[in-house]
Amino acid sequence: MIRLILADDQPLFRQGLAALLALEDDLEIVAEAAHGKDAIALAEQHQPDIILMDVRMPICDGVEATQVIHTRYPWIRILVLTTFDDDEYIFKSLQAGALGYLLKSTPAPEVADAIRRLKQGYSQLGPTIAPKVFSQLQPPVKKADIRQHFSQRELEILQQLSQGKSNREIAQTLNLTEGTIKNHLTHIFCQLDLRDRTQAALWAYQNLS
Repeated sequence: MIRLILADDQPLFRQGLAALLALEDDLEIVAEAAHGKDAIALAEQHQPDIILMDVRMPICDGVEATQVIHTRYPWIRILVLTTFDDDEYIFKSLQAGALGYLLKSTPAPEVADAIRRLKQGYSQLGPTIAPKVFSQLQPPVKKADIRQHFSQRELEILQQLSQGKSNREIAQTLNLTEGTIKNHLTHIFCQLDLRDRTQAALWAYQNLS
């Protein structure tokens, strides 16, 4: 069961979303927050798997709440769900620690699927959000230059990573151990000066797709 907290200052939206997500057998709403300060307190109290976080809320907005929760409880994953697709909100939310950013217009079944993917460790960006994120990444390296930085095996791993596959799935596809995949990823992160697999996946999507 994936335990959720909904953080949104619009009661009708919270109630509607909660009712729709309650139809999913593997999702459980454990609490609802009307603003960021509530979300922080409820995160401490309930220790959910995932928080669905609006960005513009009174008292304490979603970006600040995301940063506090991510710092205190880094194992709690945060999915921004908002009406705002402003670049500032997107990048501040992701920099604060959110692993996903969807708009409220996203159909409930797709939100449910995004929650499941987030629980598995995959970042989730809406179709209008992803291009904004990709455009802010470092300029693409020429493909001829890419092969000078990585071994053929590492390029294969990057390709798999860009498809959203987990370490286990990559290991199975390439017939390697998960430990070997982790070692290659560590080298890849160093080469690209990135901190995690989400950033590496975005880089690979832009440069290798």
